[in-house]
Amino acid sequence: MRIVIAGGHGQIALRLERLLSARGHEVTGVIRNPDHGADVREAGAEPVVVDLESATAEEVTAVLRHADAAVFAAGAGPGSGIPRKDTVDRGAAVLFAAAAERAGVRRFLVVSSMGADARHAGESQFDAYLRAKGAADDYVRSRQNLDWTILRPGGLTNDAGTGLVRLSASTGRGTVPRDDVAATLAELIDTPGTAGLTLELISGSDPVIVAVRNVAGN
Repeated sequence: MRIVIAGGHGQIALRLERLLSARGHEVTGVIRNPDHGADVREAGAEPVVVDLESATAEEVTAVLRHADAAVFAAGAGPGSGIPRKDTVDRGAAVLFAAAAERAGVRRFLVVSSMGADARHAGESQFDAYLRAKGAADDYVRSRQNLDWTILRPGGLTNDAGTGLVRLSASTGRGTVPRDDVAATLAELIDTPGTAGLTLELISGSDPVIVAVRNVAGN
């Protein structure tokens, strides 16, 4: 499979690139900063420089053409300010999803956030982030030409992954290592039965492959 990952230099994306390339997939990491290309290559992916805040739909569509799956794992980051929550966490996600449709890429995964809600109240940066993520998720769910899966992890940690998770429509609050988020995404890509699902993810007691098969009904 050829898989294109937006936010290719992100902490989850780099982990996912390593996993997917180890499985023999052809992986492309979309990055904004060309200085990050070496890290993406080291993770086993081919970097492509496209700024999703300023790129045209045609430019993004060209990157996605001939892909079998796409993953939106980009984010403005905690120090980015409220305006970029909208331009990246919502706007770039919408652009990437629309471009996937134009390129004929059906399998589409989103790394969202637990609590994402376009109607979330509050004035803090995190409130704005949850609104932006929620609006992006709503857009993706409205696309009939995408076989989408939205993954909403709990609090992210850099602890070593355990390979044991809880994955369901509602898990309750909790944390999860980025290693295990990446491992779950890798399994979701290969499990088309999870299309149309919005799933929360925290650490738990099920091996990742079992958790994914359970939600897919396998």
